[in-house]
Amino acid sequence: MPPTKTPPPPGTAPSPEARARPVPGQDPRVQWALTLAVVAVGAVTIRPMGLSGQGLAVAVLFVINAAALLARGLPENAATRRFAPVWLTGGVVAAAALIGVSSSGTGYLFAFFLTGHIGHRLETRWALTLAGFCSALCAGVIYFDLGPGHQQLPWILGLATGAPVLIGILNRSQRQAVRAAIAASESAERAARAEARTAVLSERGRIARDVHDVLAHSLAGINMQLELTDALIDTGDLEKVREANAKAHALVKESLKQAQWTVHALREDALPLVESLTAMVASAGRHAGLTVTGTTRELPARVTQNLLRIAQEALTNAARHAPGGAVGVDLGFAAASTTLRIHNGPGTRPGNAGPGSGMGLIGMRERVALLNGTVTAGPVTEGPDRGGWHVEAVIPG
Repeated sequence: MPPTKTPPPPGTAPSPEARARPVPGQDPRVQWALTLAVVAVGAVTIRPMGLSGQGLAVAVLFVINAAALLARGLPENAATRRFAPVWLTGGVVAAAALIGVSSSGTGYLFAFFLTGHIGHRLETRWALTLAGFCSALCAGVIYFDLGPGHQQLPWILGLATGAPVLIGILNRSQRQAVRAAIAASESAERAARAEARTAVLSERGRIARDVHDVLAHSLAGINMQLELTDALIDTGDLEKVREANAKAHALVKESLKQAQWTVHALREDALPLVESLTAMVASAGRHAGLTVTGTTRELPARVTQNLLRIAQEALTNAARHAPGGAVGVDLGFAAASTTLRIHNGPGTRPGNAGPGSGMGLIGMRERVALLNGTVTAGPVTEGPDRGGWHVEAVIPG
């Protein structure tokens, strides 16, 4: 699974990648088309335009206006945010000057489009201030007939050049809302991937515990009996060879049963707890017994599966380390908890295994922790099982 990124804290600004990503409904090609159309119409209609006198002044101001308008396509980053107020203010002054110097044409369109972009690019307070300055400047140029041109435009048109700033502000608000929604969606997706990864790791741990419970003890016991069989063959004692072989077969059958239980658990089948414990205890031999106290009730499948795996681990340990000893399984249903206790006395025959790896007890603790319960395990120091071992798991609910 690919590594996941930590979602940004709520209220933080979008990442540079999110800011650079096109916002749905705002096609940059449309913006470029409108910009180029304004420049092209201005080049055709604005007069006079030449290489000397008034025509040169108009040409220079036209180039400045065109550059200021084309700068709308600059990406939004830290550099352009610092530079934007400067070039937008310069563009506003150049637009007002073009209105005053030119004799005819559509020079006023530069002012309209620039103020619209001011609302889109700058914060609301600065955008309104600069738009008001543009309106006052353009209206003053026309009203006081500044410059050599002879404008036929009403001064109210110059005053209206600041109005598009409102459209730009609304456009910016919409853009921010859309980007915030996209960022929230991406954050939720990252969180979902992280949660899925956690679930996968948790499931791997559960499967590892199940595999250990099924294979580790069973295969160790089978291997020990087969090694004993090999050793006994050399002695010629066929009776003991048959006995060791029979134990190996019994362990294989027991392993098959445990494998079936594991498959049920991995499939999350709802196993009946009492019936499954009864069958498990019966398969453990005549020295094992089950006692149920309290009012029996159905438990969640997750609780049932883990309790069965704990009982299986404890019974397997008792058979390995204390063969022939009495084994008791107590299942208690209380109002606020369910208690499973497995206890065994000392074995009457030599044990079938040396010191364990401790993974079985670790697996029990992990299972109980997943259920917010507690588990205790240790030697029995008093009572009829003195010298034996006990495991007790208490699951709330």
